[in-house]
Amino acid sequence: MKPLRRQKLKNLHAEAEQFRRRAVLGFLGIALAMLGLAAGYFRLQVLQHEEYQTRSEANRIKPRPIVPARGLIYDRNGRLLADNVPAYRLEIVPEQVANLEATLTGLAALVRLDDEDLERFRETRRATRGFRPIPLKLRLDEGELARLAVNRHRFPGVEVVPYLTRRYPYGELFSHIIGYVGRVDVADLEAMGDSRNAALTHIGKAGIERYYEPRLRGEIGYEEIETNVEGRALGVLRRHDAKPGADLWLSVDARLQQAMVDAFAGQDGAAVAVDPATGEILGMVSLPGYDPNLFINGISHTDWQALQAPARPLFNRNVLGGFPPGSTIKPFMALAGLEEGLITPEETVLSTGEFFLPGQARGYRDWRPGGHGTVNLTESLAQSVNTYYFKLAVELGVDRIDSFMGRLGFGEPTGIDLAGEISGVRPSRSWKRGRFNQDWFPGDTVNVGIGQGYWVTSPLQMAQATAMLANGGLRHRLHLVRASQAGFNAPKVSEPQPPGVRVVKDDANLAAVHEGLVAVMHGPTGSGRASAAGAAYRMAGKSGTAQRTSRKGLERMDPKKLPYHLRHQAWFIAYAPAEKPTIAVAVLVEHGGSGSGAAAPVARRILDAWLLPPPEDTTR
Repeated sequence: MKPLRRQKLKNLHAEAEQFRRRAVLGFLGIALAMLGLAAGYFRLQVLQHEEYQTRSEANRIKPRPIVPARGLIYDRNGRLLADNVPAYRLEIVPEQVANLEATLTGLAALVRLDDEDLERFRETRRATRGFRPIPLKLRLDEGELARLAVNRHRFPGVEVVPYLTRRYPYGELFSHIIGYVGRVDVADLEAMGDSRNAALTHIGKAGIERYYEPRLRGEIGYEEIETNVEGRALGVLRRHDAKPGADLWLSVDARLQQAMVDAFAGQDGAAVAVDPATGEILGMVSLPGYDPNLFINGISHTDWQALQAPARPLFNRNVLGGFPPGSTIKPFMALAGLEEGLITPEETVLSTGEFFLPGQARGYRDWRPGGHGTVNLTESLAQSVNTYYFKLAVELGVDRIDSFMGRLGFGEPTGIDLAGEISGVRPSRSWKRGRFNQDWFPGDTVNVGIGQGYWVTSPLQMAQATAMLANGGLRHRLHLVRASQAGFNAPKVSEPQPPGVRVVKDDANLAAVHEGLVAVMHGPTGSGRASAAGAAYRMAGKSGTAQRTSRKGLERMDPKKLPYHLRHQAWFIAYAPAEKPTIAVAVLVEHGGSGSGAAAPVARRILDAWLLPPPEDTTR
């Protein structure tokens, strides 16, 4: 038998004491936990009440942007140049569609869907909740709208949504002035900065649309939408209306603009017409142009390729183009000589057909073999005598030429309200040193005197300088916008412009140059008299031919027999009526060969369109 174990007697008092200790510790733990929980609730509900209330409201209330109507653009007579018109897009709500692929296939039979549309839809679908509508096609034509209306019952979850889109009624006529809007990209959003602008779908990409983008787009409003936890809209709590974009009135005239295009008769080039009294642009064309409507909702690959033609339809020759001015620089050289006291209108120069710098055997030729004989300032302009300006340029020197031409605005932007305007090149010692790291030579000065060599001038700069000759020596900032209106009931406000800067010291000097320019058009030896024949008004003008290739020896070249890409650039500047000018123009015909032969007739047709009573107006 196993021995019996002794049983230890329980110490009931000790066990009770142990239980009490454990109970107290448990109670204290529970009490501390409750105090911690209460402190947490106090912190959340009292100390941080406003923060979490704001977060809660933010989860419940979502802002939905309201994009304002874009401002309209008119010409000086109220013709609408940029409009907002109703359009329709096709949208799909994925969760309401039983078979998405079958729906897409069925829709493709009714509307034209290209690969880009489908790819954009599928990418957006992957990043969007199923209850949110996704655009499938951004622009429906009338035939597609009709087919969808008839077959609407077959496609649950498919909606045709109306919206406003930009339209340019005149197409390419104003393409290089108005520009166009296009779809917003990442770079646009970064440039705009304000996060509210993420709601924009389109933004100005070129022309007036780009330069005045903040004013045209207005201010975005928003609705406060109550949503559930999934983000579904339950109702509108408050609405903060958007502020519509401002309407703009331009200084250009649609009738003159069409006449300027017609005047080129299919030739490539550029022209600017200016009101000499104000600097307002009356018309401005760069040819060929393009249809800005192609860009609004994304240009097709085929259309884009067509715009890459050698003639560069997208290139704005007035703003971005730079060309040697040729003989159109001569009136300004003459004015510089008069202002500096180096010449008088009566002094004469003998033109023998060739000019030599002292100590040099190389001659600089006049355009007429044998020269023009003895000529004064008036005849130097009328016959465009190179020898006169070779000699004058050497006497002035490049430093005084640089200084005076800078006063007239050459070598710097005119300030026109379009983005990207070039400065051009006003030749100088410092410019040549910086560009080529070379010294300035006397022969460089000779070429500068007739607008050749290093000169680079834009049609805008030539128009600004020509307007200065016409208005008594004032240099005005060129501009396109005359007035704006910030809202339907707001007043129409004129656009403020800086006052003109006087750049000529003596009116008698301007009068002498003016006499020479009138002789160009109406004198018996004037190089432009053929273009002025039969005119009902008197005009002042000057042709210029910027050579793209030099002749050999004394041999003359027929510019029309040169290869097209080597033909000279043809310039003409003019203002009229000569006694009290109301219009100044600068015309460039690319590869025109001769200023008097190609550009002068274009200028005459432009002046006629502005000064003579119009035929029946068909632009309204």
